Amino acid sequence: MLWQRLLPDFFEELEDEKVGKILSENPPWEVLKTLKEFLFEITPELPRLIPLEKPLTETLFLTTEGELIPYREIKKIEGKYYLKDREVKGAILMAGAFLKGKKIFFEEGVVVEPYAYIEEPSYFSAETQIRHSAYVRGSVYTGKGAVIGHTTEVKNSIFLSGAKAAHFAYVGDSILGREVNLGAGTKLANLKFLKKEITFQIEGERIKTGLRKMGAILGDRVQTGCNAVLQPGTLLAKDSFVYPGVSAPSGYFPKGSKIKT
Repeated sequence: MLWQRLLPDFFEELEDEKVGKILSENPPWEVLKTLKEFLFEITPELPRLIPLEKPLTETLFLTTEGELIPYREIKKIEGKYYLKDREVKGAILMAGAFLKGKKIFFEEGVVVEPYAYIEEPSYFSAETQIRHSAYVRGSVYTGKGAVIGHTTEVKNSIFLSGAKAAHFAYVGDSILGREVNLGAGTKLANLKFLKKEITFQIEGERIKTGLRKMGAILGDRVQTGCNAVLQPGTLLAKDSFVYPGVSAPSGYFPKGSKIKT
């Protein structure tokens, strides 16, 4: 199959990702169709006592065992967290964060900054940062050390480990490979003006995705410059670049591509 042959040109390491199996076995546009259902299946529910559908009134420490502790009772010593004399591991949910739905999971080291909005289903792997005023509209998975930045909007998307959309980005119906970095203001557009099915050619073969909404598929270490715009159905293989301010056309670009105009 065409995509199975191209897979190594996009994603090198999937074994440690919760979404690794579905990404290795299916074309990315098929993964996007079922991502919501998949995340509802694998994501544990939040603890019963955590406030939902209203801003958190104080900063909380959510342990990996599901214990909810006011952060004011936690001490941080040399990068470790302690409740009295007991070391605790977990995520920090800052005052003002808003959680909608129970199917949201935070692994150890996740930090949710004030006024971030997070909707179910969402799964955040270890050390993910969800920064101030991020808008996470559900069906979102992040790998270890990913960043959803200040005023960045994300829906129905995958961030593999180390992927970053740190400033003012829009990421809709997209997949970001490991160590992808989106420059400030990058927009991954996901809907054509005429709202028609997303199609493109790969090596002369016409691909019909069956999707009206599909953003970008970005291979490992792809980078975009500030204010770059990627049109719906853009596939950039690993180690590719989009220069600042450029509007990248839809379609497939092989590894190491440089889109300058």
